[in-house]
Amino acid sequence: MAVHGTHNAVEDDRNEKVLIYVNGDLVPRHDAKISVFDSGYLVGDGVWEALRLHEGVLVFLDEHLDRLWQGAATIGMKLPFTREELTAKIWQTLRANDMHDNVHVRFMLTRGIKKTPSQDPRLTISGPNLVIIAEYKLANPETRSRGVTLFTSTIRRGSPDYLDPRLNCHSKLHEVMALVQAIEAGADEALMLDIHGFVATCNATNFFMVKNGEVWTSTGQYCMNGITRGKVIKVCHDHGIPCHQKNFSLFDVYGADEAFVTGTFGGLTPVVKVDGRVIGDGQSGPMVGRLTELYKDEIKKAVALAKSS
Repeated sequence: MAVHGTHNAVEDDRNEKVLIYVNGDLVPRHDAKISVFDSGYLVGDGVWEALRLHEGVLVFLDEHLDRLWQGAATIGMKLPFTREELTAKIWQTLRANDMHDNVHVRFMLTRGIKKTPSQDPRLTISGPNLVIIAEYKLANPETRSRGVTLFTSTIRRGSPDYLDPRLNCHSKLHEVMALVQAIEAGADEALMLDIHGFVATCNATNFFMVKNGEVWTSTGQYCMNGITRGKVIKVCHDHGIPCHQKNFSLFDVYGADEAFVTGTFGGLTPVVKVDGRVIGDGQSGPMVGRLTELYKDEIKKAVALAKSS
């Protein structure tokens, strides 16, 4: 069965030969391995980021590094390098693969190797493990033109007092469970509510709806701290488009004029159906089109600024 969703990429055979960065070594894709005693593998103890290489520029790099350092501080993991040193390692990986454009880079940090399977961080016997995976990944244009369908999961976005949804950590099982529900219901991805029953986010992207010319998204208290989400809110404010971070329910979503989700890989992707209800006319609408172009302009500005500095 063909997989359809916001992370659909155009097939690229070059990815079979990419080199993966593993703790200072660059190894062929099929030889990239890490210990079974790695804390990320054992208990999901780690943080990660993903960004895009566009026209030779790592777009919104500072924002992603800010989020990584915040995540590491949140879980009490001391990073053994500076931002500049990590950036150099990312560029080392990109240059080794002769990559310049349409590249997706994911870098993952776990607490390290454990002496024995355990949650206890005091049993970690190495420094953090760093893996950098850079792949040629161009978002499949069919996804944007076709849009995605969502199903509202019974799995809720958690409260900040036990696992803050803003933390970009390796512990993603609740999101996987939500996605499994959506897939079994015949949808592409999952919509998730917060603990009060308001719309929070999706399993891997942030959710927006449009009503009467206004853009709505959640308060941010129970959703992922999305870089693309923040850029969409910014361009709305910059261009006089009413944008509200507020509580709203499925009652509002089912009557939306348009809806879309945001993420680093896919940018803005239209949502055409939620829980079997067609949104608007069932295709990408004018607001999604306008915001997509404004978001692309933000990327162009970031590229131009990086090249001029």
